[in-house]
Amino acid sequence: MQIDTKVEITPSKFASLNLLIVDDEVTTRDLCNDVALEAGLHVHASATTEQALAVLDQYPIDIVVTDLKIPQIGGLELIKRIRSGNPQVSIIVLTQYGTIEAAIEATRLGAADYITKPFHVAELRTKLDRLVHSIELDQENRLLREQLRSKPGFGGLIGVSPRMQRVYKLIEKVAQHTYPVLILGESGTGKELVARSIHFSGPRGNKPFSPVDCSSLVPTLIESELFGYVKGAFTGAQHSKQGLFEAAGDGTLFLDEIGDLPVDLQAKLLRALQEHEVKPVGSNERVGIRARVIAATNRDLESSIRTGEFRQDLYFRLNVVQIKLPPLRDRRVDIPVLVNAFLEKFSDAARPIHTISEDAMRRIMAYDWPGNIRELENAIERAVALGSGPILHAGDLPSNLQYSSVEKLTDGDELVPLEALERRAIFRALRETAGDKLAAARLLGIGKTTLYRKLKQYESERPQASNLQAS
Repeated sequence: MQIDTKVEITPSKFASLNLLIVDDEVTTRDLCNDVALEAGLHVHASATTEQALAVLDQYPIDIVVTDLKIPQIGGLELIKRIRSGNPQVSIIVLTQYGTIEAAIEATRLGAADYITKPFHVAELRTKLDRLVHSIELDQENRLLREQLRSKPGFGGLIGVSPRMQRVYKLIEKVAQHTYPVLILGESGTGKELVARSIHFSGPRGNKPFSPVDCSSLVPTLIESELFGYVKGAFTGAQHSKQGLFEAAGDGTLFLDEIGDLPVDLQAKLLRALQEHEVKPVGSNERVGIRARVIAATNRDLESSIRTGEFRQDLYFRLNVVQIKLPPLRDRRVDIPVLVNAFLEKFSDAARPIHTISEDAMRRIMAYDWPGNIRELENAIERAVALGSGPILHAGDLPSNLQYSSVEKLTDGDELVPLEALERRAIFRALRETAGDKLAAARLLGIGKTTLYRKLKQYESERPQASNLQAS
């Protein structure tokens, strides 16, 4: 590998771009890593295609630099899978063969450029500069799309993780149609926000959006609420009333917690969806309905079908398109983004919280958030209310966040020195981020300089510790 030490590399302004290096040669990975870091890019590295695909699934990668001859499926097959699953990713190919056939095949499959080994730092830097410049041309449109997603049209959804990007794409697709959508996810993951996003992003955005919490309605009144009733239908019915289906008109009816709907009502709901009409309570006539139906639940409906608590035919009718929201613990990369959004939301002149300390962020990142985004929002609101300065500290957080999961000890746990706990946490973070030191530092809530210093210390104390740092 030829290294041109005379090349001066200036940091790129694209500090938010993520680059993935795929090469089984340590020297090549290290060289590409140094060039990319000096250019201001966030770097991930892997030695095999399996590791690369795992990183692509976990992080929003913008650029991939990959060798053609790598273990497992090989570079060409990796390019095919990247173009299939992540078509927005730009690819630079490294090839030691230097044959025109290999370069043509790689570019035919979707690679943006190629470099022949051995290469100079200047060549790699030039290729990266050219690529990020081309990405820059697309920044205005990308920023516009992100702004739209943070406005009412996208229901205030926040997230940059690959799993949330897939949710955004589904919303954009289904918003233009009228078929039913089933939204699944734990409590607090934002199911109603997704429903609102679908409604307000589509052609029905200026029509009514009517949310109904099926779990909060009295069972004896659900039918009359959904389908309406006529005067005298029951005691107290002194006048006729439209049901929510009819009142929604050409808008959207959002049936939240559909899994709690009584079985006898499920049959009537199924008929309404199939026939596009409802029968008000006490009436012999049917009324046509035009509203789109979006349903949501935190229950496992397939399990409820097996136990007889939910009708299978209704499930198939509602599940034309399914959107499954990930729990917050499975998209931790979005936590800092959410925290900053909530800090901005709850801060004002009386409570000027501008940022959060590393210690507080570390505890937030270590917590599993069983209540998901709703719990995180409440925690930040409480912390801002109790905070007394421009920085939110760990002491301002709720009591269940005062100690992160790596610091908690149960009665049966072995009491170990804090230094040992720290070492375990660092190496675990490196394993969970596939050796990405920047991502590991963010996960731990510490600065990257601190992480590098700790790793250097461990390496001097125990040389083999460096083997735990995946490239």
